[in-house]
Amino acid sequence: MTVVVITAIVVFAMIVFKNFVNRSETMRAMEHLRRGIKQYRDEHGSVPPQTWVDRQRENLPGDIKLGNLQYRARWITFESGPDEFLAYAEASYNLPVGKGYIVLRLGAVLRDDGHPEWIEGKEFKRLLAQQQSPEEIQILQKQQ
Repeated sequence: MTVVVITAIVVFAMIVFKNFVNRSETMRAMEHLRRGIKQYRDEHGSVPPQTWVDRQRENLPGDIKLGNLQYRARWITFESGPDEFLAYAEASYNLPVGKGYIVLRLGAVLRDDGHPEWIEGKEFKRLLAQQQSPEEIQILQKQQ
């Protein structure tokens, strides 16, 4: 019985550690993307287009962990605030982390005052719904 309990604890610890490593890799890849976008913005005066981000993803460490990265530059306007989501990637992990999103906010690029962050799935969807226009929602539905 002791062997079974110890084995279960070790397996659970390994799952938690794997989730931690995967999440760290995703955060690191998104941070590299943030720095690249910031540099592009400093040089060109605006955030880069989707094609630029697509090319950069090929050179990001942990790119595989970014999964289906959604880049929202086309929906960013002069009225967009620093809390606006510029990029996000869904990240689904086993217990205890669960499903959520790695998010890069516009303010992290504009003022260089932030880093990618983890947001729990339900909270992310609530915040994103407040930021999306009907056109963006329609386009994303067509892509699925």
